[in-house]
Amino acid sequence: MKFDRRHFIGAFAVAAGLAGCASLPGSSLPASAELDRIAAQVAKASFRDQGMVKVDRLVQDDANRECSAADVAGRPIDPAIAKTIEAANLKTIKWPTDGKFLGDWKAGEQIAQSGRGLTWSDDAKVANGGNCYNCHQITKEEISFGTIGPSLYQYGKMRGVTDPNNPAAKPIVEYTWGKIWNAKAYNACSNMPRAGHGGILTEQQVKHIVALLLDPQSPVNK
Repeated sequence: MKFDRRHFIGAFAVAAGLAGCASLPGSSLPASAELDRIAAQVAKASFRDQGMVKVDRLVQDDANRECSAADVAGRPIDPAIAKTIEAANLKTIKWPTDGKFLGDWKAGEQIAQSGRGLTWSDDAKVANGGNCYNCHQITKEEISFGTIGPSLYQYGKMRGVTDPNNPAAKPIVEYTWGKIWNAKAYNACSNMPRAGHGGILTEQQVKHIVALLLDPQSPVNK
C-alpha cells in the first residue's frame, strides 16, 4: 500500500484518538507498542531515499528512543539508563589520529557560520557546515544566534585555557573534542548533534571548531 500525506495525517489522527486504549482492535500488543509499530510503518512508507538523505535517518538508537520516550511522557530519563547510554557513546569518540586537537580557528569560524549540508538537494561531495550559531552565541559580534545551547563566548578564557598545548589544559581540550564529536557521551539526552560520530563534520573540521573555542587568538576568547 502506498501512503500519501493524507494517509500520514489520517493515521496519526486515528492513533491520537486511540492512544488512551489498553490495546487496539485486532492487536495483541499494548496500545503504545502498536501505535509505535503503526507510526514506523507509515513513516517508512511515506519517505524515500533522495540525494544524500536516506530513510535510515528514521531509525532510532537507544539514546534517541529512550530520550524521546521520556520527553513524551514528560519525565526525566532514568539515571541508570542515562549512564548506560553515555558510556556506550563515550566509546564511539574517535580521538585525532595525529594526536593534535586544534586546527585553524579562522576555518572554524567559517564552519560554525555555515548551515549547509544534510538536505536532499545538497551535494554530498561538498563539506557540511557546523551550523553552530543556530544554537549558541559564539562571538560578541554576532547579533543573531540560537539559545537552545549555552553561550560559548569566552569558552576557553572562562576555563582558564591560555595555552591549549599546555598539559594542564588537556582535560578541557579532550572534553571539548569529545563534546563536539559525540555530545551524548556526556549528556544522554543532549540536543547537540553528534557532529563527528554522525558524520556531519570530518576530523579536520572538528579540529577547526576546537580551535575556534580554545585558541586565545580566536574572537571567542577576546
